[in-house]
Amino acid sequence: MPQKVILDVDTGTDDAVALMCAALHPDLELVAATTVNGNVEVQYCTDNSLRVFDHIGIPVPVYEGMASPLVRSDFPKARGDTASGAVHGRHLDIPAAKSRQQTQHAVDFLVDYYMSSAGTDTILVPTAPLTNIAAAIKREPRIVDRIPAVYMMGGGHEIGNVTPSAEFNVWADPEAARVVFNSGLKNVTVVPLDATHRALVSSEDCKRLRALNTPAATAAALFTEKRIEGYQIVFGENIGSAPVHDALAVLAIVDPGVLASVVEVFVDVETIGELTVGRTVLDTHNRLHKTPNARVALSADQDRFVSLLIETLARNT
Repeated sequence: MPQKVILDVDTGTDDAVALMCAALHPDLELVAATTVNGNVEVQYCTDNSLRVFDHIGIPVPVYEGMASPLVRSDFPKARGDTASGAVHGRHLDIPAAKSRQQTQHAVDFLVDYYMSSAGTDTILVPTAPLTNIAAAIKREPRIVDRIPAVYMMGGGHEIGNVTPSAEFNVWADPEAARVVFNSGLKNVTVVPLDATHRALVSSEDCKRLRALNTPAATAAALFTEKRIEGYQIVFGENIGSAPVHDALAVLAIVDPGVLASVVEVFVDVETIGELTVGRTVLDTHNRLHKTPNARVALSADQDRFVSLLIETLARNT
C-alpha cells in the first residue's frame, strides 16, 4: 500500500514540485496539503497549491493555516523581498485554480487528523516555516505520539540562505522551529540546505522534463528554470542549476538513498542574536549530552535524485 503523507507547505516554486511528486509517485498517497505564511503570504500559498493540483488533474484537499509567525509580529509578515520575488513570485505561472480550499483551519485539521486512527500511519512532511506544526503541538501535545515520522525540509549546518547562519524556513519562525525540535516527535529526518545544495537540477534536466510533455514535468521545468534564473539574480550563482529543496524531502521517503552523510544528532534552534537568529544548531560532537532528536542529511546523491524526480513527474498524463 502507498505510504500516506501530509505536506505542510508555503507554496512557491520548490513546494510546487514537491506537491506534484507526492501526488504522482505510486508509493505515496497525498492525503492533504496544509499551507502557512512563508515564501509569500498564506493566501497565495493556498492559491498556488490549488493551482498545482488542478494543473496535474489530481484533487487533493488544501487547508489554509497560520498567517503570521507563532510569536513575532515583526518577523516576517511574509518573505516579500527581492529573493522571494526572483525565485518564487506570488502566483505560480500556471492557470488560476478552479478548485477551492477547505473551510477547516489547517491547525485544526492536523490535530483532528492525527488524533484519529488514520493519523498513526501518515508521515508529516513540513517544507515551510513550522508555525502550523508548532501551533498544532501546543494545542494538542498528544499528537507528537501519534505522528509516526516526520520528513522536514529546513535548516542548514554549513549553509544559510537568508543569513550566513540561517535557512529561511527556520529563520521565518524560529520559536516555532524550537517548539517542534523539542517536542518529542519521533523518527524525524531533516533535509537541510547542506543536502539540497548537493542535489541540483540543471537547465539540461529541465530540457529532459519538457521533453516528457506531461503537465507536471512541463510545470516543474518552468518552476526550476525560474529558480535557476532567480539564484543568478539574487546570489550571483550563474551555474545553470539550482536546488529544488522540498522535492528532495518528499522523494527521500520513497528512496532514502537520495540522502547521504546522514547523522543522528540533537538539533535545536537559536532564537536570539543579531547574526545567529534562526540558526539550526547541530550538536555534532555531543557537547550538550542530549539524546539525538533527528537524523540530518548533510549531503545527497544528485544523479539518483534527479532520475527519481524525472521518473515521478513522467507519470502525469
